[in-house]
Amino acid sequence: MKNIFGKKEPVERWIIDPIGRFVNNSTTSGIVLFSAAFLAIVLSNSPFADTFHRFWETKLSIGFADWQLSKDLHHWINDGLMAVFFFVVGLELKREIISGELSNPRNAILPIAAAVGGMLVPAAIYLFFNPSGEMHSGWGIPMATDIAFALGILYLLGDRVPISLKIFLTVLAIADDLGAVLVIAFFYTSDINMTSLLTGAGFMVVLIGANLIGVRNTLFYGIIGIGGLWLAFLMSGVHATIAAVLAAFTIPANVKYNEKAFERKLNTLMTLFRNADPNNSPTVTHEQLHILEKIRYISKHAITPLQQLEHSMHPLVAFIIMPVFALANAGIVISGESLAHLTSTVTMGVFFGLLIGKFAGVVGLVTILTRLKIASLPPGFTFRHLMGTGLLAGIGFTMSLFISELAFKNRLYVEEAKMGILLASLVAGLLGYIVLNSGSKK
Repeated sequence: MKNIFGKKEPVERWIIDPIGRFVNNSTTSGIVLFSAAFLAIVLSNSPFADTFHRFWETKLSIGFADWQLSKDLHHWINDGLMAVFFFVVGLELKREIISGELSNPRNAILPIAAAVGGMLVPAAIYLFFNPSGEMHSGWGIPMATDIAFALGILYLLGDRVPISLKIFLTVLAIADDLGAVLVIAFFYTSDINMTSLLTGAGFMVVLIGANLIGVRNTLFYGIIGIGGLWLAFLMSGVHATIAAVLAAFTIPANVKYNEKAFERKLNTLMTLFRNADPNNSPTVTHEQLHILEKIRYISKHAITPLQQLEHSMHPLVAFIIMPVFALANAGIVISGESLAHLTSTVTMGVFFGLLIGKFAGVVGLVTILTRLKIASLPPGFTFRHLMGTGLLAGIGFTMSLFISELAFKNRLYVEEAKMGILLASLVAGLLGYIVLNSGSKK
């Protein structure tokens, strides 16, 4: 079919459009993330292992005069790049609360309850294996679900699973992310510097005030959010990713022109554009340019700044930040010594917490609520779908790896936790796919 906007240039047909289809494919981000994790494991067990691990220890500093902030590359990724990931999570949470699945308590009660069950039971299983000592602090690791991997598997199934299942798992994972953010905020912070924290609170007040008086410039929120709020939290001892979520909640979620006003103004401008005298050349006239600028202005203000940011930042997070995080954190050395760690209490606590705890928590609490008639399953959502969802919720890759870095100072425990995360995520993903795929065939 002929393109209604005219003939496409070769660069559009052969480069831009294929890349666009690749980026917008729902399964692609999960594939890229898995590939990055697999590459990290391969490099960690190759002749380049020492060089690979030393690379993440490279020191980077920012500052001026006597003020310097110096961290190694690994910490910049976990404290800096992951703050961008959490910022997008915050944008998604706000959108869902305002106008998404979390806006209607009746629709949200079941997946939120599933998320709560899927956090409490895994933590309890982990604590069963690790009731005391430094290993005890890893109880938050098996509480998280990786939305990219879980949804990636669902989209591989295509229309063989109902849309209600995809919505249910999305809301569950979003609520799970919120729970993980709260766990990090309250339980995985170091000694708090009250001066820096109060400074951060001041920047937060500035951001909220800007929202209330109608500031819509995203660059303003970026400068104050990063240069002020994030940096203050980084220096305060409260994990800097919490600042990213708080900053996201200050981004305006209202439009300057609603649908009717936008349609009315657009029709007026289109009429003016049609009536404008053309110059019969590839360039437009000054009058046409003026009209096109107005069309661009009203189009921009017909979208909320929140949605503009979420839409524009999603490819950055999915295809750069999360894969880089996986490269920096997923590498484990597979040897006789590391395989002996499979029986460690940390590995078993994480593995069974994610695989068994998530399944039991999600399926168990949803079953109880539906039996008590407090809530009902969505249309087309069967008990087999619920079991598959419980298994997919056991994919705890990104957030679990992140929390493991916060939970332990001893690198041995971090490596043991990684082993449990990777194994549980692999098994949970395979079993979830098999259960849902077999159900669709039947």
